[in-house]
Amino acid sequence: MADVSQELINELLQRLHQRADKSDTAIRDLRNEMNSMRFVVHAHQSDINNLYTMLHQLDARLERIENRLELRELAEAQARFEPHP
Repeated sequence: MADVSQELINELLQRLHQRADKSDTAIRDLRNEMNSMRFVVHAHQSDINNLYTMLHQLDARLERIENRLELRELAEAQARFEPHP
């Protein structure tokens, strides 16, 4: 009876070790996938930040253009109302 229980315990321990090894492998794979996803999210965040920077630069440029157009329109309007000698 003692031999059977020792064999049973050894078999159960072997199965437990196999399951633990599979769990370790699965956890390692999940960590690798999570790190890959972190890199992708970081890359997307960098792209978004670059787009915001470009949008801000375009907005500033458009504002300068609009200011120039308003000054030009103002000068043209003043020229129309000035008396010509």
